[in-house]
Amino acid sequence: MTNQYRIEKDSMGELQVPADALYRAQTQRAINNFPISGITLPRQMIRALGLIKMACAQANHELGLLDENLAKAIAQAAKEVVEGKVDAHFPIDIFQTGSGTSSNMNTNEVISTLASTDKLPVHPNDHVNMGQSSNDVFPTAIHVSASLAIHEQLIPALSHLEKTLQEKSAQLQEVVTTGRTHLMDAMPISLGQELGGWGEQIRQGLYRIQSSLTRLQKLTQGGTAVGTGINAHEKFAQQVCQQLKALTGIPFSPKDNFFEGLSSQDAAVEMSGQLKTVAVSMMKIANDLRWMNSGPLAGIGEIELPALQPGSSIMPGKVNPVIPEAVAMVCAQVIGNDTTITIGGQSGNFQLNVMLPVIAHNLMQSIELLANSATVLADKAIAGFEVNHDKISQALAANPILVTALNPVIGYELGAKIAKTAYAEKRPVLDVAKELCDLDESELVKLLDPYKLTQGGIG
Repeated sequence: MTNQYRIEKDSMGELQVPADALYRAQTQRAINNFPISGITLPRQMIRALGLIKMACAQANHELGLLDENLAKAIAQAAKEVVEGKVDAHFPIDIFQTGSGTSSNMNTNEVISTLASTDKLPVHPNDHVNMGQSSNDVFPTAIHVSASLAIHEQLIPALSHLEKTLQEKSAQLQEVVTTGRTHLMDAMPISLGQELGGWGEQIRQGLYRIQSSLTRLQKLTQGGTAVGTGINAHEKFAQQVCQQLKALTGIPFSPKDNFFEGLSSQDAAVEMSGQLKTVAVSMMKIANDLRWMNSGPLAGIGEIELPALQPGSSIMPGKVNPVIPEAVAMVCAQVIGNDTTITIGGQSGNFQLNVMLPVIAHNLMQSIELLANSATVLADKAIAGFEVNHDKISQALAANPILVTALNPVIGYELGAKIAKTAYAEKRPVLDVAKELCDLDESELVKLLDPYKLTQGGIG
């Protein structure tokens, strides 16, 4: 041993470990074996692993398998892991053994070191990992970490975005603008209706996520190595879930079938699909905001997003829609993450999925990115944009598509003639209609009232 290193050993022999490291030989082997990305286990996954070790220690004690002093020592050490006090001692790359064995043993070793005393040695395998296998711990950690992040971060953020959209929608119910289909002028719509549609997209996304949570909250802990539960008490799975529920407030329960839980990651794939759907919704909203804000002179210019920073290093006065752009990039990342998770979910070979760490990384990143960007979109774009009423009114008055409202009265052919004439001569539809049809001006004004047209119906 030198001042910088100590010697640790495992079943494969001896090797040097940094003198101040809380981890031991198996973690060091993984550090040596996987110098790939520099991306380490997400904070939420480390937290989940700590919670699982606390729950397992208490469950084993209540089942009469683990001494009370050992259980307390493990739980206290695991609490430090949960609280993030020792994250620096979780250095293993995400691109590691596909079962997450390296990270499970990293957790076992750190907790063992923290819990051990001269009078009470705590073994990483025999005590911290009692009744467990990496094969059921790591899938359980994926479900626990994602469930916690969704409950604590994503659902509140999306709920805030949905509420902000609905509040803005209520403010703009009577602001009528030109609707657009195919990026071309269409029948009138109120800005309130437009934002209400966005809000409904987010609400539906929340419903989808909450539905999938019921399956994500089913845990594989207790299946051990291949799903048979070898080396675990028959009541261990239920006890662990009870402990996790007490620790987190989330109603975790055992998987109905551990073989399904170990060999597949279908619940994670499903949840990733729901996150992708939310990302698609948010990208649509972000891009609509960019179009509506475009200009301000040569674009649509219906709204003005909050000016947050200079938009150009060369063009003075330019201000760009930076928040919608950032959100669109987040959405692209989440959609890409879903592809990775989908491929990862296919890699369940016989009794074990072997892409667990990359599934964990991408799922947690998607949840965090969506939560953060939803909050930013709500607070820095939706809540504060201003409406350019003059620009909206001018465009609406000149919109020849308004003639659609006359179709039930004058017929499609005459309506088309009025629209084409109004467009070609750049005249209001009302003026042209007065010339080309038999309806008097008061009737035309009533039929062509833009606000009334947003309410649907005939005449």
